[in-house]
Amino acid sequence: MLMTLALFLQSAVGGVLLGGIYGLLAMGLSLSWGLLKLVNLSHFALAFLGAYLTYQFGTVYGVPAYLSVLVIAPLFFALGVALHSVFVRFQVKEFASLLVTFGVTILIESLIQWIWSADFLRYETPYAQTTIRLGPIFVSVLDLSAFVCAGVLAGAAWYALNKTMLGKALRAAAHDAPVASAFGINSARVSYILAGLCSATAGIAGVFIALIGTLAPSQIEAWIGVVFAVAIIGGLGSPIGALGAGMLIGVAESLTMSVVNPAWAPLVAFSVLIVILLRKPVI
Repeated sequence: MLMTLALFLQSAVGGVLLGGIYGLLAMGLSLSWGLLKLVNLSHFALAFLGAYLTYQFGTVYGVPAYLSVLVIAPLFFALGVALHSVFVRFQVKEFASLLVTFGVTILIESLIQWIWSADFLRYETPYAQTTIRLGPIFVSVLDLSAFVCAGVLAGAAWYALNKTMLGKALRAAAHDAPVASAFGINSARVSYILAGLCSATAGIAGVFIALIGTLAPSQIEAWIGVVFAVAIIGGLGSPIGALGAGMLIGVAESLTMSVVNPAWAPLVAFSVLIVILLRKPVI
């Protein structure tokens, strides 16, 4: 009984921490989809590009991951602004953005494969296996760091959206851009800022993906489904909701792998999504 309880608690804690990565990835997608009305599939490819850059900085140039963030975050902010300028220039709408960013995803995946090959890569760090013991439970330092980062960014995003003039301008522009413009809000300018910040969160998520997981270009597609589900379940445009939904899915997947069968874990996110959409459609 003690072993079963310990396994249950370990799985639950592991699922919560996994939810941090899910929430971190879903946050930018949720904000872009909910406030900019753009479904940015390339968000996942950008995250993996950030992961590969972290790997490159660390293995080739000896730059620690926490320092590579200082380069990756502003770089991806600029990439997000550049991509959004294309959307604005060609007046890309919500459905069209799904198709356009799918093409961008393929391009980025091909670029990654061309530079780093399709082989599996692992970024080994001295603290990769470091854990904190809490009674019978072991907590990975890297997983905990990713979760804390996700919590801080989600809290900061919520505060910015609800308590600052920029956030209120973003929400007003998303609700009714013409009326917002009539009240002096520069909808185009604030949309560029949000697009840049969404891409920056993808780059930050990529840093943790590099530290925690194994890298391969083909893994980009593997993340799309579950993170899409997390973004929808958490509520479009809700950073706190994305983190909460990430934890929900993470715990459900982790317990499924431990109690039932690891092969069933990919079904969890979509099962939860279907149930929620049947009870309360959100899109």
